[in-house]
Amino acid sequence: MLKIENLKKHYDNFFLECSLQVNPGQVTGLIGQNGSGKSTTFKAILDLIHPDGGSITLFGKDNQDITPEDKEKLGVVLSDSGFSGYLRIKDIIPILENMYRQFDSSFFIKQVQRFSLPMDKQIKDFSTGMKAKLKVLVAISHNAQLLILDEPTAGLDVIARDELLDMLREFLEEDDERSILISSHISSDLESLCDDLYMIHDGKIILHEDTDILLSNYALLKVDNKQYEALDKSYILRVKKESYGYSCLTNERQYYLENYPNITIEAGSIDELITMMIRGK
Repeated sequence: MLKIENLKKHYDNFFLECSLQVNPGQVTGLIGQNGSGKSTTFKAILDLIHPDGGSITLFGKDNQDITPEDKEKLGVVLSDSGFSGYLRIKDIIPILENMYRQFDSSFFIKQVQRFSLPMDKQIKDFSTGMKAKLKVLVAISHNAQLLILDEPTAGLDVIARDELLDMLREFLEEDDERSILISSHISSDLESLCDDLYMIHDGKIILHEDTDILLSNYALLKVDNKQYEALDKSYILRVKKESYGYSCLTNERQYYLENYPNITIEAGSIDELITMMIRGK
């Protein structure tokens, strides 16, 4: 569906160099701090910036060979994009009908009503959650095969996030070949939605793992100085000094459960994993 190999983009104070892949029928998450390279990667995929090297393959084609028909297979949500705030939903329906040959106006209107979005109100007067839902509705209403979603849940409350994620799950259920590439710094969204996760930091991918493996095999070991000295460090990925001793990130939770019954072993969240991968040594 999407393959990025050795993508490079250089700015004065930032250098992106990454590879990732989104397979048919899968949801892939890209996680990292603000400024880590998530949005730059998305803009390169969409040909909004010109890469300095590497290759991007979309729907089996080099992205320079993508046709207008291929572009209609994409549904896109970017943090800094959207319709003019002076338009109303009823104004954008004919625009979408002319932009996308497979735009489903009846589905779109039904979802607008479902999520209580006002047809006659100017978009600039929408709440943050209403604007976010509208963006995603536009992305999923023309039979897209691949969604590119850059921080679609940013700034939303818990209820609005759940509603938006439900929209995405329903989108996937309708066609098992559909795929999503989504970035977010809200780990709970990705834990429940993504099949695999890439972690990006300072423009480089520092970890790629299936979400199930991250949640089942990765763990944090909390040990004092004496326990740390005696610890087998063969399966330790990162170490961070703490007031009580050390926090250690491992991808072999079971090994330490079986061999070190007296140490504290916690199933780390993705937030803790990000912190350990970035701040640990």
